[in-house]
Amino acid sequence: MAAQGIADAVQAYTGLSPAAAFTVLALMLATYLIVSTLFVAPDAAASAPAAHPKPPQQQEQGTEAEAEPEPFVPPFPDPVQVGEITLEQLRAYDGKDTAKSILIAIRGQVYDVSRGRLFYGPQGPYSLFAGRDASRALALMSFDLNDLTGDLEGLSPDELEVLQDWEEKFKERYPVVGHLPCEKATAGAQPDHEEEKA
Repeated sequence: MAAQGIADAVQAYTGLSPAAAFTVLALMLATYLIVSTLFVAPDAAASAPAAHPKPPQQQEQGTEAEAEPEPFVPPFPDPVQVGEITLEQLRAYDGKDTAKSILIAIRGQVYDVSRGRLFYGPQGPYSLFAGRDASRALALMSFDLNDLTGDLEGLSPDELEVLQDWEEKFKERYPVVGHLPCEKATAGAQPDHEEEKA
């Protein structure tokens, strides 16, 4: 009886049959779980396997089970202050050299985004921004090589607000390790995409 009342309430509230409503709910939960695992901090992901107890068969085997290799987690260098850095020097920090940090400039501030190597490294979806001034591209939410510049001239207030949101996210997640010279951080900076044509 209670189950029928719940089924009637679900149908009245959602306009779907109970089976369809619960299927949609299950899909939403699965999607949430999958998407939320993409945003786990690298430190939490690295420590997660250690938090799980060993299966009983591994506990019985003792030292033999301990010899299993750990999953490979690519190391990233500790943030190093670079001070004032030119756009040309910044290009060397694009993530292709794993011994170097991955740096991105926004509004003249240089951020070490090495912790986000999965996003900004050579195979990442935002690798285009690595080693560049991404101010205009982030404001426009653009992957156009011509927008990889610090030139903010002609941007609308909404676009500048988008850039401000990106800048706040970077400040929360990544350390500032340097800055661009004043003349490069303002309007008039040219895109530095000549090497991409090669």
